Amino acid sequence: MFTRRQFNQGLVAAALSGLATHLNASAVFKDSAIPAGKNPLLPDANEILDLPAGFSYQVISKLDDKMNDGLKVPDRADGMGCIPLDDKRVVLVRNHEIPLSKTPQALQDSMQPSRVLKAYDTYNSGLPLAGGTSSIVYNLETRQVEHQCMSILGTIRNCSGGVTPWGSWLTCEESVATASDRIAKDHGYVFEVPAKARELVEPVPIKEMGRFNHEAACVDPKTGIVYLTEDRQDSLFYRYVPNKPNDLLAGGKLQALMVSGQPKFDTRNTQAPYMEESIDYACEWIDLDNVDSPEDDLRHRGYNKGAALFARGEGIHFGDNDMYFCCTSGGKKALGQIMRYVPTPLRDDQESITQTGTLSLFVESHNKATFNFGDNIAVAPNGHLMVCEDQYSAIVDNHLRGVTPEGEVYDFAKVRWQTEPAGACYSPDGETLFVNLYSPTLTLAITGPWQNLYG
Repeated sequence: MFTRRQFNQGLVAAALSGLATHLNASAVFKDSAIPAGKNPLLPDANEILDLPAGFSYQVISKLDDKMNDGLKVPDRADGMGCIPLDDKRVVLVRNHEIPLSKTPQALQDSMQPSRVLKAYDTYNSGLPLAGGTSSIVYNLETRQVEHQCMSILGTIRNCSGGVTPWGSWLTCEESVATASDRIAKDHGYVFEVPAKARELVEPVPIKEMGRFNHEAACVDPKTGIVYLTEDRQDSLFYRYVPNKPNDLLAGGKLQALMVSGQPKFDTRNTQAPYMEESIDYACEWIDLDNVDSPEDDLRHRGYNKGAALFARGEGIHFGDNDMYFCCTSGGKKALGQIMRYVPTPLRDDQESITQTGTLSLFVESHNKATFNFGDNIAVAPNGHLMVCEDQYSAIVDNHLRGVTPEGEVYDFAKVRWQTEPAGACYSPDGETLFVNLYSPTLTLAITGPWQNLYG
């Protein structure tokens, strides 16, 4: 292990590079409000989203808009990925976190037999489950939506996911519902959505990636390893080592992270011994079995083998050499943490299944006014983390928070009603930040002077 100060001696400037962006830094969290006069937020006349001077947003999709397939845009827009199609166009694959009990009227009114056949699961009434993804083709030059459609249907609570290097979106079910007299199939899986989908595709669960309360995923472009978070108060941090890096359905091995020499390490900091912010902890990975987990005990079995515990793992972002992921309710005050994981470079003769790495606590909040329940995460063109807050309270507003390489947290945007910002992702050129407002669904395209942000 080595200290944060030693690491900072080698700190280099972070940069945006297409979809493989990262913040190559370590930081000490500054537990204070932003300095007065530094990028103050301006009130939005439309009462949707307050932004700093020079920034503006465009509503590109909203609840109940009629899409090209005749269906209406569903509610509960959550995680989202931006995938380039050509020099001008991107596709946004957008999750809809619709629970088992919700069947939108749009499905009842517009569902055709072909759509039912392409749904992963149906109610005993024959209607498909309403969770899934929608896809938006957006032209960056004209700033117009060219196509919208549902791309996966019949799943439950599609919360977050991740973009793959080969041009698809991994959508994750935050549910462990099982087949019953009401539904036909088990849930709790990851599904892959191709960027080229212009209509419903047949959802195929990647079962060897594990059945649990999935949240988000990211892919190491160098190895094809998929890293996975779990939204539980006693969650694990997983990775899936595929047999074929570009073919996740070809099988692989699911593993859980363990801190070397400290089995059952607790990162949640709810009791001593506490995880220190100034230390990088050497880690290894332990194999998991029976990953379909019919008893929903995968995390318990992993912990009993020595895996580390996390407090509600949520959004995750992978760059060139490292990744950041949010633990929404972690920390001494249960206000949220951001973890950093760095895979150790592979030797020429080494297989990815044996790759290890280091884990560090990048941010821990002690003040809800500064940082509160971080969820989805992205990296801005200036190298700052951009974090979506997910806290519902009558006295707390949700924000998009920026985090500098030095650990300063600041407000980038404020949501003007009680909903969460979600699915933050940047266009490949770094000029546009796409973000959802969860409910009622709004998808926004934000532009402005990114390089001068928090300058």
